[in-house]
Amino acid sequence: MRATTGETVTLHAAGRTDAGVHALGMRVHVDITKAIDAFRLMEALNHHLRPDPIAVLACEAVADDWHARFSCIGREYLYRIANRRAPLTLDANRAWQVAQPLDAEAMHRAAQALVGHHDFTTFRSVHCQAQSAEKTLDLLSAERVGEEVHIRAAARSFLHHQVRSMVGCLTLVGMGRWREEQVGEALAARDRAALGLNAPSEGLYFVRALYPGE
Repeated sequence: MRATTGETVTLHAAGRTDAGVHALGMRVHVDITKAIDAFRLMEALNHHLRPDPIAVLACEAVADDWHARFSCIGREYLYRIANRRAPLTLDANRAWQVAQPLDAEAMHRAAQALVGHHDFTTFRSVHCQAQSAEKTLDLLSAERVGEEVHIRAAARSFLHHQVRSMVGCLTLVGMGRWREEQVGEALAARDRAALGLNAPSEGLYFVRALYPGE
């Protein structure tokens, strides 16, 4: 940004992700004083971002009180499980490979125990900095899409590792290693020790951030 505007700025994002997590639609904002056309700014940023695998897809001026993080009212994630035995090629490091056949319908049924307002201590990293483990999960679904199982999660905000931890437990259900009811039991335990599995980062995607009026 300094190369484009001559200013040292702070970048504010809609959310934070772990190393190895992908983002399809992250929103960010910066406060700059230089007058510059939004399209020109986007082109300049993309020029300086090369060859890193990141691109600015759109750029626009917003109200002074708009904040990428604090104005956000919803965040959505997608987790891709490649459910096959053959090694991943084009999707290497872009999906979690699970060779054992998964029962996506059982995973979806088990997931519904986590929807709603709960204490998600079991699904929270010990390094999480959130003041409270209580969150409201608006959506958690699992469906088979060809040879993949897609898990979608939506909430206003998430705890550190929450999505990956939920995916890990649902995968144990899909493998038949956990009963469907064990997901709800793990939630009720409010104890990280009750977690069955934390899924790796490479299958997780930040899909989009939602704001008032959208």
